[in-house]
Parts: sequence; structure tokens; C-alpha cells
Amino acid sequence: MIKVHILHTGTVSVDIGVPLRQKNPLAKTGWFRNKKHRVWLPVSVYLIEHPKGLILFDTGWGKEVRNVHIKRKHFLPVSYGNLPEGQSVDEQLAALGYTPADLDYVFFSHLDTDHSGGLQLVKNEKNIMISKDEWQAAQKCRYFYRYHKKNWESVAVKTFDYEENGDKPLGKSYDIFGDGSVKLVSTAGHSFGLNTMIIKNNGKCVALVGDTGYMEKSWQEMILPGLTVDKDKAKKSLAWVAELSKDENCLGVFATHDPKVIPHTIEL
Repeated sequence: MIKVHILHTGTVSVDIGVPLRQKNPLAKTGWFRNKKHRVWLPVSVYLIEHPKGLILFDTGWGKEVRNVHIKRKHFLPVSYGNLPEGQSVDEQLAALGYTPADLDYVFFSHLDTDHSGGLQLVKNEKNIMISKDEWQAAQKCRYFYRYHKKNWESVAVKTFDYEENGDKPLGKSYDIFGDGSVKLVSTAGHSFGLNTMIIKNNGKCVALVGDTGYMEKSWQEMILPGLTVDKDKAKKSLAWVAELSKDENCLGVFATHDPKVIPHTIEL
């Protein structure tokens, strides 16, 4: 049996143009936009109990966002977070009876700060793995409001290459255990190295799509994220997620920021 724990590490405030692309190109920044356009969305991370190892997928916010209040009325940050007591990734692990030392792997969908901010809380884990495409993009810091190097400062990060194997939607993936049970499928577009985790067992699967689509509405109506680095790849990736959502053997397709998703555990 494989267990997938869906956990919430606080929330993130963004303009609705971030999760659901708007005609106004400035919408994703939130600049010159009324606060009525802002939404609070959950920030999910995932713990996978697998017979071959304990995997954490994304780390959510770091504790530095706890009890931080944004007082500015204009030109708000593109995103900012709220992390209640008990919801940081290390606190979530403790609630399940684990410590960071119990983790065998930490993988990331991508390195936006609401996905990697909690890395310092689990930084001593022996296998912290990031796709080479995402790691290289983050080192260049081409998008200052996305990547914060302090999140992985003094962390022994390892990178992996996707295998060119024809896997949909972009033809490449990384098989964690080499048996097809847990794959990181390239779904670049929102970021350069973005991936979706596909977990398979007993003829069933679960898809953890990160920000390939921000919520169920995204793939139902084919609404791309407001921020993309490659629009064509983002479209192919989101169309593939839409296909997965219709697969009768798929027990669920979960986006990191979907307000409909509540913390729970899936067994397959």
C-alpha cells in the first residue's frame, strides 16, 4: 500500500490573475489593482509513504511568514503568506509521527518561494532533489519575485535530469524508484523545470500537479496560470492534466492552491 497525505502549510494571498490568467497583463502583479481582486489560497505539500521510502513533495512556507502583517495599501507584493501555528512542514510531519530525519527524499514541483520556503526546516535530509532545469533557472534568479536563494542557502541540493522517454505531455520524466510507481513528469510552462508527481499502485493513480493548473477550474476551462515562461508548453501540460482528470483509474488530481482541496489521506 502507498499512502498520500495532503497537508496544508498555510495560505498565500495573490491577485486572481496569478491562478487564473486575465486579459490585463498587469493583473498577475497586483499593481494598480483593487484589493477586491485578491484571493487567499491554500498552500499544499504532500507526504508519500511508499514501501521504498518516505517522500516529501514541496515544503510550503517557511516560518518567517508567520505573524507577518502586510500594512501597505498600494503596490502590494505579488504574493505573501500566512502560516498559522502547527502548519509548517516540520510541525505537519510531527503530527503524523515523523521528524525531518525520517524522510528519505525531498522533491520539488518547482522552486517558487511558497513551494520551497520550508526547505530550511528539513535541510538535513540526505536526498534533497530538484530538476536540473529548475535549479539552473533559480540560480539565475531571472524572476526576483519568484525565487529566493535564502530558501536553499547552505542546503546540500542534488539535481536530476529528466529522461527523454516520450512520456506525455512533453516527452520526459524522472522515475524515482525505477519501477514506475512514483514519477516526476515534466509539465514545464509555468516554470522551466516544473513537474507533476504521478503515483501508481494496484492499477490506480494519484496526480499532484503543483502549479501546472492552480485549481480544478484551470483544467476544466483551460485557463493558464497568469505567470508562464513558455505558454505553448503550459498549454500542453494543462491539456494533459485535463486528460488525467477524466481517467477512471485516477483517484484524484490535486493542485497545490485549489481551495476545494482539504487535507486528507489517500490509500492506493
